[in-house]
Amino acid sequence: MISKNALSVVEKLNRNGYEAYVVGGCLRDLLLDKKPKDFDVATNARPDQIQAIFQRQCRLVGRRFRLAHIMFGRDIIEVATFRANHSDIENENASKQSEEGMLLRDNVYGTLEQDAERRDFTVNALYYSPKDNLVYDYFNGIEDLKAGKLRLIGDPVTRYQEDPVRMLRSIRFMAKLDMFLDKSSAPHIRKLAHLLKNIPPARLFDESLKLLQSGQGVKTYNLLREYHLFEQLFPSLMPYFTERGDSFAERMILTALTSTDERIADKLRVNPAFLFAAFFWYPLREKVEILKNEGGLNNHDAYALASNEILDLFCKNLAAPRRHTATIRDIWFLQLQLLKRNGKAPERTMEHNKFRAAFDLLAMRAEIEGGEAIELSAWWHEYQLSTDEQRSALVKEQDKQHPQGKKKFYRPRRRKPKVKTATNP
Repeated sequence: MISKNALSVVEKLNRNGYEAYVVGGCLRDLLLDKKPKDFDVATNARPDQIQAIFQRQCRLVGRRFRLAHIMFGRDIIEVATFRANHSDIENENASKQSEEGMLLRDNVYGTLEQDAERRDFTVNALYYSPKDNLVYDYFNGIEDLKAGKLRLIGDPVTRYQEDPVRMLRSIRFMAKLDMFLDKSSAPHIRKLAHLLKNIPPARLFDESLKLLQSGQGVKTYNLLREYHLFEQLFPSLMPYFTERGDSFAERMILTALTSTDERIADKLRVNPAFLFAAFFWYPLREKVEILKNEGGLNNHDAYALASNEILDLFCKNLAAPRRHTATIRDIWFLQLQLLKRNGKAPERTMEHNKFRAAFDLLAMRAEIEGGEAIELSAWWHEYQLSTDEQRSALVKEQDKQHPQGKKKFYRPRRRKPKVKTATNP
């Protein structure tokens, strides 16, 4: 069940005189009868030594943690050098911490035992040696795995301060693996949640995708709220939440996450841009109404300005790539186009490559808002399933119910020809 590519990396390092093990989450998943997403290797070989062995097949990445990626076509095996405790090293070029205790640089190398001590959770501190056919377990990780216990290695406060993302990883593993957090590890998350502000927004965006697109999005969301971590990731959403948890924004988040979980269970593709378009739809709508009422803007201009403001706030905390923010804008603007059901407008709207995502958001709005959104969603559902003749009939019916004013025709003015006057030579 272990990747042949991972085994070949371990064997090649062994042949060159180095220790090497298949390590971490892939072993945890295999012991839980789950299919690992990827396979990692740990070794006592330094990054430059790994590169010397694998040459063009190897690419060194990372500054904070120097890693080697061994390429097998699209399959990438990540190889990490054993880490040691940074506090025992005086070389500032290898190790550096912030005032809050966060590791800014961590390229301190050590032994297998020291590396196990540096792992975050006991269930991730497992090492498999193909050569000996043994699993090395230094912190009773297998016992914790059987008990469904998620336990940090070392002092929880120190470990969270070293890397605040460990708090998010705790939530992800609890939801994904159906485990509970050890009593010594749980209480400190609420107190230290603010440390996530020190994490680069691009890294937090990647972590948010792992959390919300794990197939356990609803469970993850509830845990993030319980441990006060959701407001660290999405502070701009908090003004739209209520004590009872029944605001349109909160209901939309749960609806979107439920849909995402169902799609993942059915092995269908999910688009993070759609998820965030749904998350921020009602904040956008409120901002649009404010701009229209107070600024006197028309609908289109209000949407454009509100989109900029909402996305700026979103990206300030989670730096979404431009390809995602562009898709979010398309989904939002198509909500305006879906209102237009006269003439050729429906045909043009359906041709848009983000139409399906926009319709899905409309269907969710109908579920939450009711009223006109239900009628609009039902019309577009019927329009999609109709023949050309039936679509034409649907549009004609709309033309009768909501006739468009005829455009005024202006006859172009005829200009008088210029009269050239003769000039004396």
